[in-house]
Amino acid sequence: MKTTLARKEDVERRWYSLDARDQILGRFACKVARLLIGKDKPLFTPHVDAGDHVIVLNAAKIRVTGKKWTDKIYRWHTFYPGGLKQRTLRQMMDRSPERVMELAVKRMLPKNRHQAPRMKRLHVCAGGEHEHQAQKPIAV
Repeated sequence: MKTTLARKEDVERRWYSLDARDQILGRFACKVARLLIGKDKPLFTPHVDAGDHVIVLNAAKIRVTGKKWTDKIYRWHTFYPGGLKQRTLRQMMDRSPERVMELAVKRMLPKNRHQAPRMKRLHVCAGGEHEHQAQKPIAV
């Protein structure tokens, strides 16, 4: 048997469309991250970015378990003195449901040089419509 290693020239990228309606946020983000990394492909090689494009629909209709609507807190710092900002999951969903999905997927990706290109292949829509019909995405 011979082990095959993928090269970036061998990568064939597909487009997938996933519906997030009534899905649990963390479990769904894990599935999306797996597609972005390319772990479902037989030609998966860790040092080659072989992932696909993923379109997430209905990000505003995602579910969470327990008391995460009020207890889950997103924190960031503005780099000014006293600039620690924070918002709950409910406030983030009211403001930008796409951002919640993007952060959940980004934090599940490996922290290496492939993270930024993989995030560029993630397309999140709060509603059920998207502008990528020309790519003929495969519904998962």
